Amino acid sequence: MDFNARMSHQFRAQVNGSNGNRGKQQPNDSDAFMRLPDREIVGCISDIGVPFSLEDLHKPNPQQIQKVFEWFAELLMNATRETVEPAMRAAAEDVCGEYMEVVPADTRNLMGFYVALRRLLVECGITDFAFSDLLKPTHDRLVKIFSYVINFIRFRESQTPTIDEHFNKADATKARIETLYMENQDMDARLDEMKRERKSMDVLAKEKTKRNDELKARLLELKKGQERIAERLEKVKTEKGRLTGQLEEKTERCLGIRQESEKLRPYVLQSPAALRQNLNELSENLARDRTQIDGLEKRSRALQTSSDTFGIVSSDVSSCTKVLEEVSNELQKEDEENLKAAKRRDALSERGNNVREVERHEAMLQRQLKRWLERTEGVRNTSKEKADGAKAKMEELRSIHKGLTEERAEKGREMERRRVRIEQTEKKMADLKENIENEIHAAHDEYLKMDSHIKLYITEMEQSI
Repeated sequence: MDFNARMSHQFRAQVNGSNGNRGKQQPNDSDAFMRLPDREIVGCISDIGVPFSLEDLHKPNPQQIQKVFEWFAELLMNATRETVEPAMRAAAEDVCGEYMEVVPADTRNLMGFYVALRRLLVECGITDFAFSDLLKPTHDRLVKIFSYVINFIRFRESQTPTIDEHFNKADATKARIETLYMENQDMDARLDEMKRERKSMDVLAKEKTKRNDELKARLLELKKGQERIAERLEKVKTEKGRLTGQLEEKTERCLGIRQESEKLRPYVLQSPAALRQNLNELSENLARDRTQIDGLEKRSRALQTSSDTFGIVSSDVSSCTKVLEEVSNELQKEDEENLKAAKRRDALSERGNNVREVERHEAMLQRQLKRWLERTEGVRNTSKEKADGAKAKMEELRSIHKGLTEERAEKGREMERRRVRIEQTEKKMADLKENIENEIHAAHDEYLKMDSHIKLYITEMEQSI
């Protein structure tokens, strides 16, 4: 293999020259208008509590520059590596799964912080912020970025009342949303409670109505039974009066017959045949009277039984009367319950109106909540799109990092091969140099020999001439 050292030095000179020209490019007009002097930048950064000097600005250290950027992000966005760590860890778990340790935590957090910092710098006016500004910062880039950020902070401080006003409006709106949401929850709870009370009242009203119907039916049956018992009692009383009259009449007749027999007894004793005849007649009459008396006694016992039955019936009637009185009391109570139920129904209707008002208010709150949810969904979709974009950018950066790593490894191997070739070439050149020097010495010796021979030859020629 041939190695041209002059071409290698020429390539290095071209690379160094292009880097020098790139570092010496002049900023455009807008950058010149926004750029601040180095001393002012250093003073502003030192004022915020971060030790910083002109030497740090001219020869930037990546760790110190990252610390300054992190302070700016915490001041303006409340974002640091610690705040982005949970989201980046969750993203690494989603993307890498159990191989999430492939990407170190510091690198992962630095990439998430870079995304947040880039969003901040886009708002400040820096649209070409790159990852190299964190890892390999340069003086020109830092002056531009710090100038834009400091100007943005000054503008923000000049607009503090407006920012505070909008921030307070946002907080008030958020508090109002939370208050309305809590009121909506309370209204829902009250509505559910009123619905449960309404259901329980409906159940109680149905039970009361059913019991009222049953009591009315029982009252009607008891009234019909009382009427039947009263009619039967009148009939029994009438029959008792009739039978009592017949008994008194027959008793009077019996007494009259006895008195007549006592009167006729002296006349009957005078004639035995007539007496026997009269005796037979009297026996017959007596038998008839006994039969009638037995019948009347049976009828009297039956009447006594009926009287006892009437007493029982009258006690039943009195108990029925008491039941009727209780039923009337129950009906009165039922009427009172109906009045209370009517009042409760009115209160329930009023509560129903309140419920409709609450439902209307709830519908309005639902519409407002729906609008806020739509806005929240829009913000979520935007954040999701940004997250997808960040994920895609992360994938792109990962692929770029992988490509750069492979390229770096390939260049490292190539440089190692070239270094070996250079060492071999230098060794060959040293050998060739040594050979050439030996040949030069040999040629010099030969030259001296030839010179001596020539001088001798010339001397001999001169002598011969």
